[in-house]
Amino acid sequence: MLPKVAYILLWFPKPSETFIFHEVSQLGKMGLPLKVYSLYGELKRDLSAGMAAASEGVERLGMPSVAGLPLDVLYWWKRAPGAVKSLFATVPARKWCDLEAAGENLWAFLCGFRLGRMAERDSIRHLHAPWANGPATAAWVASRLTGIPFSFAAHAGDIFPQDGALKDKIRECAFVRTENRANVSHLEKYADGRGEKIHVVYNGIPVRHAVSSPPSFGRPLRMLALGRFVPKKGFDVLIRSCKILGGSGLDFRLTVGGSGRERKELDRLVRMFGLEGRVDFPGFILHQRVPDFLRSGDVFVMPSVIDASGDRDGIPTVILEALLHRLPVVASNVSGIGEIIRDGETGLLVPPGDASAVARAVLRVAANRRQALEMAERGRLAVLEDFDVERNCRTILGLLLEHVKPLQTRASLYSSSLSPGVNRDESCRK
Repeated sequence: MLPKVAYILLWFPKPSETFIFHEVSQLGKMGLPLKVYSLYGELKRDLSAGMAAASEGVERLGMPSVAGLPLDVLYWWKRAPGAVKSLFATVPARKWCDLEAAGENLWAFLCGFRLGRMAERDSIRHLHAPWANGPATAAWVASRLTGIPFSFAAHAGDIFPQDGALKDKIRECAFVRTENRANVSHLEKYADGRGEKIHVVYNGIPVRHAVSSPPSFGRPLRMLALGRFVPKKGFDVLIRSCKILGGSGLDFRLTVGGSGRERKELDRLVRMFGLEGRVDFPGFILHQRVPDFLRSGDVFVMPSVIDASGDRDGIPTVILEALLHRLPVVASNVSGIGEIIRDGETGLLVPPGDASAVARAVLRVAANRRQALEMAERGRLAVLEDFDVERNCRTILGLLLEHVKPLQTRASLYSSSLSPGVNRDESCRK
């Protein structure tokens, strides 16, 4: 039997974090006893059937735990006063990058005292945070109190900008997993010579039973976009590109699935540019409906930008899903997107924030269906090669088991379990 591992998140499951849901589900299928703890409450809207089922086994802190947190701190004060003094001197007093990061990390800091007790109660052997900000802070605190090793994953907005404790977390963690190679040099700046801790393992999506069909490229050309309506997605750039496309004479329709705080601004731009009959916002697309959504289009556009805070996309899962469905992709060259969208080979890559470049790329797709479909097919093969959730989770499982806390009686526990299912292919590491 494999050792028990904890996953620590702010929310789980979260509709916009399907890649984490796939990761947790796949590790469970591989036989890993995995316990999920969330620092916040429960999300009930927009969950797929699978997510709703997974939600039942999550242990949540949130507001109901507030009253008991002082007792958790007191428990550890009596048991390990030196560790508690060190933590209070190290974490709450530091300068966080902004108020939002400060609030998230201070809550995570306090939750770490509860998580330490829960981890010991549940016989947890390794703590893992799928995000480098608040969840990693909570895992770090719980690890300092219990001696249970911890690790974390780094994506995009959780390290750009870094929250003020990234260097400490890298120093004390067992390993860092990053979802793209573009993050490596940034993480190395905070690693103080511990670059060997950084491992590149791409996020994965289920690829075995994907059903796709080539787009028809009829009239009008059907453009699709999907994501949260937040600044880093660059949907305002996409709307501006539609103004240019309208002036070019292209017959097109754009459907942008998703929801978020930028919706009113996007509506305003549509009205301002007279695009009411050409741009549609159907709302949030449930995960099980994404394949049908993607099969309804001719080209997928992901116009990501780096927002004013430094937040950005890593490798958006929806790009992988679009390619898996043989949908030609136009995307911005932000963060790790260029690792899957190789310009002219697996899709078309444009500078971030450049509406004219987006429009030119869409016109190029529309003018040459054969070339567009060939790029999409090469993109599909790249997804199958590098983003298979089953293959990549074998690598994640190997990292977790390599750093699990050994039992006092059997330091080599589970060493034999790494074969044959765990992939230690060094190409997945830095």
